[in-house]
Amino acid sequence: MDRKITLAHGDGGELAHKLIQQIFVSAFGNTRESHFDASFLSLDSGQIAVTTDSFVVKPLFFPGGDIGKIAVSGTVNDLAVAGAVPLYLTAGFIIEEGFLLADLRQIVQSLADEARAAGVRVVAGDTKVVEKGSVDGVYINTAGIGIARSGKTVDPKTIESGDVVITSGTIGDHGIAILAARGELGLVTDLKSDCAPLNRMIDAVMDAAIAVKMMRDPTRGGVATTLVEIAEDFKVTIQLQEQALPIRREVVGACDILGFDPLYLANEGKVLMIVPKAEEERTLAILRRFPEGANAATIGEVTDTENGKLLLETPLGSRRRLHRLSGMMLPRIC
Repeated sequence: MDRKITLAHGDGGELAHKLIQQIFVSAFGNTRESHFDASFLSLDSGQIAVTTDSFVVKPLFFPGGDIGKIAVSGTVNDLAVAGAVPLYLTAGFIIEEGFLLADLRQIVQSLADEARAAGVRVVAGDTKVVEKGSVDGVYINTAGIGIARSGKTVDPKTIESGDVVITSGTIGDHGIAILAARGELGLVTDLKSDCAPLNRMIDAVMDAAIAVKMMRDPTRGGVATTLVEIAEDFKVTIQLQEQALPIRREVVGACDILGFDPLYLANEGKVLMIVPKAEEERTLAILRRFPEGANAATIGEVTDTENGKLLLETPLGSRRRLHRLSGMMLPRIC
């Protein structure tokens, strides 16, 4: 096989066949499925959950991951925070002419390895090759399928005053790691992206019969935008404690230099949970059993169930209202 992608790799002929067999089928192991235009999946009876996402991160390789890893993490986490058990993924690749096959192989293998680690199967896919300059190396589109947990649902309609807001770890890691990897602003840091599938950690919380009322993964727009959406959608007021926010020193330092707010930085391996106050300590204990949840912390609480807004209380006791991210803080972060 050639060392670089050519337009012939996308024409459905011999080179396309070799590309699929030698890179994709060899990584995902779906030999039988590769003989057909669709995969047959066995699902238990009950509700299924479906999500889809596209990944255009720049750079394609960054500290702590690459576009293949983030494609699995992002899709699996979208299913998990909805209260589903992720089972299957599809992966569609749009590849630029001239892209190095060695880099493509590394990305595909990373995607396959991450899927196995998350306990999901990649059951279908597609490749398209486009002219040089049409995309930035490679883009990935995914679909995810899961099943609803029996008798264990996430119900935001039950949110009430006194419920607590928990984050599974430090915020803003991914955004700063991506910015540093670009090397555009002279930012130097050893910080790695938090990119990771969270379904096993979330499973442990749900299996403990904790009444999780809402879960979201705070990706683009960060913690603030995600919580504003929850507050407005379900007409609740959430108040965060600024001094309780777990933020790494590297993130604080970078934000001070660049004028960013960590609350609006992207995360790719964190979950926000709203749980009853009585379940706070048990939830934190379960999260902290996992590497992805080692820095789990309570960051706020629901203060009323009439006005949909997000507030931040400073260490001095003053409060200000937070809104959705306005404009674009960091381009191409996932």
